[in-house]
Amino acid sequence: MDSFLVVVVVVVVVVVVVVVVVVVVVIVVVVVVVVVEVVEVVVVVVVVVVVVVVVVVVVVVVVVVVVVVVVVVVVVVVVVVVVVVVVVYDLRTS
Repeated sequence: MDSFLVVVVVVVVVVVVVVVVVVVVVIVVVVVVVVVEVVEVVVVVVVVVVVVVVVVVVVVVVVVVVVVVVVVVVVVVVVVVVVVVVVVYDLRTS
C-alpha cells in the first residue's frame, strides 16, 4: 500500500509540474507576441524555441528526480524489510 501511495504522489507531482510549466510557457509566448509585435517573426520563433527547450529540460529534470526518489524509497523499504526479517528470524531461533 505504501508503494502505491508513493507512486500516486509522484504522478501527481509530475502532472502539477508539467501543468505549471505549460501555463508559464503559454504566458511567456503571449507576452512575447504582444510586446514584440513589430519585431521580426524570427525573434519570436527563437524565443519560443528557447522557452520550449527550457520546458523540456525542466520536465526531464523533474522526471529524473522523481525516478531517483522512487528508487531510493524502494531501496529503503527493501532494506528495512530485510533487516526486520533477519531480526525476527534471529529472535525466533535464539
